[in-house]
Amino acid sequence: MKSILNQQQIGLTVNRLAHQVMENHVHLKNTVLIGIQPRGVALSDRIVADIRKGMEDQEIEYGKLDITFYRDDLGKELHVPNATDILFSIEGKNVVLIDDVLYTGRTIRAALDALMDFGRPAKVELLVLIDRRYNRELPIQPDYTGRTIDSIVTQKVKVFWKEKDGKDEVILLD
Repeated sequence: MKSILNQQQIGLTVNRLAHQVMENHVHLKNTVLIGIQPRGVALSDRIVADIRKGMEDQEIEYGKLDITFYRDDLGKELHVPNATDILFSIEGKNVVLIDDVLYTGRTIRAALDALMDFGRPAKVELLVLIDRRYNRELPIQPDYTGRTIDSIVTQKVKVFWKEKDGKDEVILLD
């Protein structure tokens, strides 16, 4: 087990990612932020909170997307979906999709499929806390990255969130 990010580093990284989004989207009128259920929502909640602090005068459209029935790797076992909470149109908007770890790209592909049920966005960007860049199965790359790590297939990245797990930490398991 190797620690990749501790609590302080996660806080700084989330703040940096929020500022990068604010720099690229000066006016949020045409931008929406969407967290991917379940684990991307903890990150997106923090990103949105930081953006709200930095852009108090602007309204932020923020939603949560469940991709359970769009996945191609679930097998036959029963899966309980999370809630999708997108109460606005994404038609012609700039969408920032937010997830915790980018690994094979299959979660993001499923999210893109699910997103199209809500309209056709002008542009979709991807924000991730951790990018495992050498394990991609699909040609998907993040626009905003907290930390890029090199890992082998047998290793696993685990992200702990204080709200769900009692601590903030990212670890690499062998």
